Amino acid sequence: MALSRKDLFLALAKNVPDLSGGERLIPNPYKTWREVNPDLPNAAIEVMGPPPTSGTRDAFVELGMEGGCETIDWIAATKNKDERQYKSICHTVREDGAYIEAGENDNLIVQKLEANANALGIFGFSFLDQNSDKVQGSIIDGVAPTFEAIADGEYPISRPLFIYVKKAHIGMIPGITEFLHEFSSEKAWGEDGYLSDKGLIPMPAAERDYFVENIRQLRANMFVVSD
Repeated sequence: MALSRKDLFLALAKNVPDLSGGERLIPNPYKTWREVNPDLPNAAIEVMGPPPTSGTRDAFVELGMEGGCETIDWIAATKNKDERQYKSICHTVREDGAYIEAGENDNLIVQKLEANANALGIFGFSFLDQNSDKVQGSIIDGVAPTFEAIADGEYPISRPLFIYVKKAHIGMIPGITEFLHEFSSEKAWGEDGYLSDKGLIPMPAAERDYFVENIRQLRANMFVVSD
């Protein structure tokens, strides 16, 4: 399906804006995707994903659900007034069966998606890539979850992985320099590196060169690999 982040929020949030209007929330009444958005299929909302303890779940609610939540002006306005309330609205997933916690086993989600073609699953890019003969990625805000779209930051439900090292620890803590050079080597974070096999997506070559030089000269900066 081609979804927006607003569609994701309205489909999966515990409480959503009152259908009759006004600045108040009601328990999520939506049962089908078409009720969320008339352009979507008349299929039951059934999304399988990880539990609250998962980093993937954290990324999904922050990038996906909050990304849709903040498109609703009066909810977005609460962020500056009461950030705790804002996050409660945007990050709390419904518990009435539309969202199904499938544990930390992504292979199980793939199996369940094979059995139900109308269901959606939430997992890392590596599982989509490894199971492209069985499942397909949803287009979000007009962008498909391709290797290139994630690498350049266009796919909205993707995030970079940052690693920070204290310069004062260089030469003091054994292994830090070796780790930096290993992690930033082409055999690790290059396009055919072993981190790609683990599901990480490398930055474009020009960015990798820039951060390799930062590491070589120990510049006060950062480097990143997209997750």
